[in-house]
Amino acid sequence: MGEAILSDLASEIIIPVCAVVGIVFSFFQWFLVSRVKLSPDRDSPANRNKNGYTDSLIEEEEGLNDQSVVIKCAEIQTAISEGATSFLFTEYQYVGIFMVAFAILIFLFLGSVESFGTSSQPCTYDKTKMCKPALATAVFSTVSFLLGAFTSVASGFLGMKIATYANARTTLEARKGVGKAFITAFRSGAVMGFLLAANGLLVLYIAINLFKLYYGEDWGGLFESITGYGLGGSSMALFGRVGGGIYTKAADVGADLVGKVERNIPEDDPRNPAVIADNVGDNVGDIAGMGSDLFGSYAESSCAALVVASISSFGVNHDFTAMMYPLLISSMGILGCLLTTLFATDFFEIKSVKEIEPALKRQLIISTALMTVGIAIITWLALPSSFTIFDFGGQKVVKNWQLFLCVAVGLWAGLIIGFVTEYYTSNAYSPVQDVADACRTGAATNVIFGLALGYKSVIIPIFAIAVSIFVSFTFAAMYGIAVAALGMLSTIATGLAIDAYGPISDNAGGIAEMAGMSHRIRERTDALDAAGNTTAAIGKGFAIGSAALVSLALFGAFVSRAGISTVDVLSPKVFIGLIVGAMLPYWFSAMTMKSVGSAALKMVEEVRRQFNSIPGLMEGLAKPDYATCVKISTDASIKEMIPPGALVMLTPLIVGIFFGVETLSGVLAGSLVSGVQIAISASNTGGAWDNAKKYIEAGATDHARQLGPKGSDPHKAAVIGDTIGDPLKDTSGPSLNILIKLMAVESLVFASFFATHGGLLFKIL
Repeated sequence: MGEAILSDLASEIIIPVCAVVGIVFSFFQWFLVSRVKLSPDRDSPANRNKNGYTDSLIEEEEGLNDQSVVIKCAEIQTAISEGATSFLFTEYQYVGIFMVAFAILIFLFLGSVESFGTSSQPCTYDKTKMCKPALATAVFSTVSFLLGAFTSVASGFLGMKIATYANARTTLEARKGVGKAFITAFRSGAVMGFLLAANGLLVLYIAINLFKLYYGEDWGGLFESITGYGLGGSSMALFGRVGGGIYTKAADVGADLVGKVERNIPEDDPRNPAVIADNVGDNVGDIAGMGSDLFGSYAESSCAALVVASISSFGVNHDFTAMMYPLLISSMGILGCLLTTLFATDFFEIKSVKEIEPALKRQLIISTALMTVGIAIITWLALPSSFTIFDFGGQKVVKNWQLFLCVAVGLWAGLIIGFVTEYYTSNAYSPVQDVADACRTGAATNVIFGLALGYKSVIIPIFAIAVSIFVSFTFAAMYGIAVAALGMLSTIATGLAIDAYGPISDNAGGIAEMAGMSHRIRERTDALDAAGNTTAAIGKGFAIGSAALVSLALFGAFVSRAGISTVDVLSPKVFIGLIVGAMLPYWFSAMTMKSVGSAALKMVEEVRRQFNSIPGLMEGLAKPDYATCVKISTDASIKEMIPPGALVMLTPLIVGIFFGVETLSGVLAGSLVSGVQIAISASNTGGAWDNAKKYIEAGATDHARQLGPKGSDPHKAAVIGDTIGDPLKDTSGPSLNILIKLMAVESLVFASFFATHGGLLFKIL
């Protein structure tokens, strides 16, 4: 079989060092962003009207008072930051109660597998050896669940704090040129990306080493208990995504319908009572939600790979370096993304609006190319030339170059999904332009074209996922699929930087409008925002694609752990699960969309009330009551996030306990197959409607100018399409990828309990 070139000691050093490098780099990026001052320095003549730099500002050319603009921006930023912090604290209080209750449930269910006995038991996959008791798995799974949940919450919260710290600074930098603003927004996104990737890796690595002190040679038990880490991460991500999504879209829909359509005032106009809630929503939904979501994907794909590896030759022979291969991929990812980031911030300078989107696309291409080389190196160093991988009861002989291809195919499939998503959601290409053109005849044709675009956009990503599944499984069974998912997520730091850049730029534009800054600055922030919209859609594409692979890998691990030899679709037990599982994403989407609709209804009524009852509001002589709108969004999202969350968390438990592992395997397969399609379609439809509206507003081409300007009938039709798409692209679509992952990882964590005590209904019958 051969030996790996990299020693165990070298692996033990490389992984934490790469994680620390990622954390240090994120703090360095934060330091660079913090040099943009938000408090005017009146004492220093060098700093006056220079914002701490030596560049000339547009305000100087136009004779405006720079100091008052800086103060205004700081005030608006504080209001957004306080609103976001307040919401997340409220959300985490409710989620904290759930976290403790579910942790108790994990302990009781897993401990009861062997009646809370403390004596060693025969191992699951090798009855000749003795392993640690089920009670140990119960305790350590509970600890890793809490660890994953806490890390997920921390990832989302830190991301939100960074975004609200950077938004006004991006606005102020836009006065010096679009290049300066781009670098500030991108660096802020990089802080979040690297902090999340490095923290996720470091916490998982530390947990493995601490658990090893107890488990010793029982690596099967050790890595089975580590799966709780993925469950904790995704549980929090679900509530963050759903709660944040309902918050942001309730505010957005309310602000757009009354402000733009009824009152004909610009987006982010300070007269609009829902404007602060809308900007807060960008941070709690798109930043905190996405951060927790991608952390969950990373944690689950790592756990799925580790579980399969622990019962393959890596685990059986106690080959620590080969066992840590998933973590070494992530370590290499941090270094590759670090180099990639420098291309955007240091090696090339953005000089015009047209260069923004190509610069962001270059990030994806460069990071993928660098990672391909990095994965080849780490595969050559960390793996023996030949080894065996667990394959549903047997052991499959695999070569190291085959495993490299598994990771690489996932990595490049991610890039393909990203570019297909961009093609269907960017207003630079014909699909979105066709949707915009459909607005000439009203909102109905706009909606028809948008839905058709979303359905069509599913085709190529599904083929990309299918090819990567076939190649990965052929070469390395379920382990191949798990590392393909890790390959897709290996550029997570760059992906998150690009993704977080969008909401930061969106907030920057809102702050420019609310602070009364010049039209030229708003044009620059709008250009940053338009590119950010497309990159956000690309980020969602990555999240959905990786979720499909992660779920399948977890499904394979669950089937192995539950002792199912084959999943027979012709068996009635499996088929009823399959058809019910395929229905779940529709039920979940209905819940989340209705929640947004109900919350938006209250928001519209409140915004209308304020416009009608506050004298001088439309004239700009009176200030709206922002706090009431923030409270409506907060209350609605906290209340409405519980039923969809309960549906996802309780389904595997109910099915496993009453119908058994075979029916549950059908439910998981059904939800995976239908959930991926709906998620891609919903995200791309919403993204296309949003950018069709921005295409008309920008008026950058003759075609767009024929449809505009703002306030024209085609523009109003585009705003309606955008408003319909809001809950699709920011609530239902992104939450669905968590649904399919979370049900799979939860089933894996409880697999031993379901296999022992499940299927009560069929036992009675």
